[in-house]
Amino acid sequence: MPKGGKKGSHKGRMRTYTSPEEIDAQMKAEKERKRQEQEQEEDGGAAQNDVAEAPGCPGSGSDDSDDEGSLKRKGGVEGLIEIENPNRVVQKPKKVTQIEMDEPRQLSRREREEIEKQKAKERYMKMHLAGKTDQAKADLARLAIIRKQREEAAKKKEEEKKAKEAAAAAARGINSLSLK
Repeated sequence: MPKGGKKGSHKGRMRTYTSPEEIDAQMKAEKERKRQEQEQEEDGGAAQNDVAEAPGCPGSGSDDSDDEGSLKRKGGVEGLIEIENPNRVVQKPKKVTQIEMDEPRQLSRREREEIEKQKAKERYMKMHLAGKTDQAKADLARLAIIRKQREEAAKKKEEEKKAKEAAAAAARGINSLSLK
């Protein structure tokens, strides 16, 4: 018998479908609710204007409605729970007048060090190509030694080749004398 018995999973259950009548009823209820909210907002807006126009009346009624409006604007749980995080930094938009483009931007220590390192590397490469560094001098000396060795090897090879040709010519001379 399989693990869990017949109680097992939810996959074998009957599916329930919403009937078209229920969908129509839900849509009518939703439209009615939206219409009632709009009427309340219109009535509330007119009442706020009357309170604001009345002289000598405190504006506390409008403050309360602003708080309610701000709660409506917040989505999800934000409207229900007020959280104050001391570590949260709210980014305020900067005005164009606050941004100063005239001042040169201060480089960080790492950026300065990286630029200095690149400049030093470029200077070293220029000196190296000119042959003024110790490493360049050592490289040039090594290359000179290698050139001399190659020249000597080429001369030696050429002398051996000439010696073989002479030996071959002498052997031909002896062979040609014996044939005559």
